[in-house]
Amino acid sequence: MELLFVYLIILATISGDTLASDPDLLQDVCVADFASGTKVNGIPCKDAVNITAADFFFDGLVKAAVPNNNPFGVVLTAAFVNQIPGLNTMGLSLARAYFAPGGLVTPHTHPRATEMVFVLEGTLDVSFITTSNVRVSKTIKKGEVFVFPRALVHFLKNNSDKPAAVLAAFNSQSPGVQLIVPSLFGATPAVPDDVLTIAFQTGTEEVQKIKSNFAPKN
Repeated sequence: MELLFVYLIILATISGDTLASDPDLLQDVCVADFASGTKVNGIPCKDAVNITAADFFFDGLVKAAVPNNNPFGVVLTAAFVNQIPGLNTMGLSLARAYFAPGGLVTPHTHPRATEMVFVLEGTLDVSFITTSNVRVSKTIKKGEVFVFPRALVHFLKNNSDKPAAVLAAFNSQSPGVQLIVPSLFGATPAVPDDVLTIAFQTGTEEVQKIKSNFAPKN
């Protein structure tokens, strides 16, 4: 049953209008050539005579990761085009996230993809926020699916005392991720303090304290 749900997630990701996030394929395959110096919107294709099965294979999702020494209690294993060159121009990718009890994927967006998560184990509280500042939330458990619309801020939290894990599907080979808090308080060059004090209606001391948590580690 679990494999059936995973198959349905992948099928929904690659069918119909969901492919709109990435351009359609114009040949059988376009395996990413990371060594190419050509700059295009995406990644240039490897010569077809050099394609192997390894370009379409990845075993990184097999083992469960352990979120040790992670302040957020989450470990993410991606299966994007960087891990699977054969995904180039295919318009899909996967990731697997492991949550310790209390683990949190902090508020973030995927600018290039809608995300669908399938719960492999445990229970998670998930939310996304619309452009009207309405929070849509749900508690999801093993075997259930939830969708985060493209580019909307969302987060996932394990509020239970047991581990949890999800498989996430994206309708892009490279969905991108922008973490909201680090983007604002850890940018280089830094976002000016006066911008953040006005935006968050707080003082400079508080802004600088938060920035110190996201300063580059030497």
